[in-house]
Amino acid sequence: MKVYAHSAAGFSLIELTLALGVAAFCLITVFGLVPVALMTQQASVRQTTATAIISQIVADLGAATRLPPGQQSKQFSLKGHWAAQATPDQLYFMTDGTFITGSTNQQTVPMNAVFAAAVTYLRPPTETTSLADITVTWPAQAAVPTGSVETFAAINRQ
Repeated sequence: MKVYAHSAAGFSLIELTLALGVAAFCLITVFGLVPVALMTQQASVRQTTATAIISQIVADLGAATRLPPGQQSKQFSLKGHWAAQATPDQLYFMTDGTFITGSTNQQTVPMNAVFAAAVTYLRPPTETTSLADITVTWPAQAAVPTGSVETFAAINRQ
């Protein structure tokens, strides 16, 4: 008969408790960062959409400078007459950056509007260049917006 000497291998209860405590601390930290990461991601999506809206407006203003006087831009119905316009044009967009048709210079904010864009025409324009300050804010219906993107656009008139 052979007698085997079994050595006691394994973790003690104290080691197991410490390992579970460290794992729990790490998981609580990771779960605590999830809301912060979600808010950061949502803010970056809003900023990206606002920048795309600004690009659309600048392109429309560039196309509108080639139109005869008295006509409006094709996409957003902007006035485009820098010298004659003292108040900014207001435009409204949905969550994905889609323009709300007919919302240019509305007195009330449309219910489905998420972004509000203000196109301020800077005076005086020269024969070759027109200047505009474009600000996109969100949410559109808030008195104090939670976010905004602003740009200065120089439109070539030649």
